[in-house]
Amino acid sequence: MKSHNKRQTMHTIQTPARIRRTMCMSLAAVALCSWLSPAAYAQSYPSKPIKFVVPFSAGSATDNVGRILAQAMGDAMGQTITVENKAGANGILGAEMVKGAPADGYTFLVTTSTTQAANVHLYRKLPYDPVKDFTPIGKIGETGFILMVNADFPAKDMKEFVSYAKANPGKLAFGHGSSGSLVSAAMLTELAGLQTVNVPYKSIPPALTDLLGGQIQFAFADTGNAVSQMNGGRMRGLGVTTKKRAGKAPNVPPIGDTVSGYNVSAWFGLMAPAGMPADVQKKATATLMAVLAKPEVREKIQGVGIDLDAEDSATLAKTIDAEIKKWGGWVKTAGITPE
Repeated sequence: MKSHNKRQTMHTIQTPARIRRTMCMSLAAVALCSWLSPAAYAQSYPSKPIKFVVPFSAGSATDNVGRILAQAMGDAMGQTITVENKAGANGILGAEMVKGAPADGYTFLVTTSTTQAANVHLYRKLPYDPVKDFTPIGKIGETGFILMVNADFPAKDMKEFVSYAKANPGKLAFGHGSSGSLVSAAMLTELAGLQTVNVPYKSIPPALTDLLGGQIQFAFADTGNAVSQMNGGRMRGLGVTTKKRAGKAPNVPPIGDTVSGYNVSAWFGLMAPAGMPADVQKKATATLMAVLAKPEVREKIQGVGIDLDAEDSATLAKTIDAEIKKWGGWVKTAGITPE
């Protein structure tokens, strides 16, 4: 008989002892990596593109400042920073998106007083905690809002606007696309004793489009968008929400000069998901503070109607606590019932 050589496949037998030894080695490796990772990770950060999430639509004040910072910080960090607009639900959709992202330093929220302070008082069940669910990076600046009407609107100043609105109860509709624009209009309605109609939008730019089209009669726009429309000649600004006149709109008087006790302002900042490594947070904050100190960056930000007021991460954390309390008072004064 002929003998046949059979090829045999050898299998390593995993004995209990071998399995335990392998697991111990793996766990030891993980522990070593975990011990080394924070410093090593921060040293190599950033090693890939970064994303800025803007919780409002393109063309909004938040979008404008976000794109300016994306370019400046991207250049400073040697990485591309893309901007993704996640508008809707008064900034909630964008905030939720960042809340659920990995806390690795590659996703940031270009935030505002809407998402980090006002929404706490505007919604009974906010799907995120503005303090616990985020890591503060730094504050950027502040802005007011300007009451905008069409060029052919009968009232030419705030006194005439209040008189006209009182003579036409329930006939003036206002559009809003953020808590700032909502509270601005609601507070005016409450303090001046008016009856107006509330029309919500995803952001301020679409509200201004409908204002031009005559679907609504007035809207509160951030200073940058307001000045752009006023310069175009198709809209007029009757009053600014802040106690002082805006630098970009010196001819627009404070609404508080006509309506006693009136004052509203908004702010912008940069946040990241909770749990970000401290060294990465420190690096991101240092980069933000450095670019905000550059004259060319400051000029661009001021050019879109935002007054620079830079704060580091620790200071911003305190500011948010104070702003939550302040917006609570404003919402109450405006007579708004939480949804």
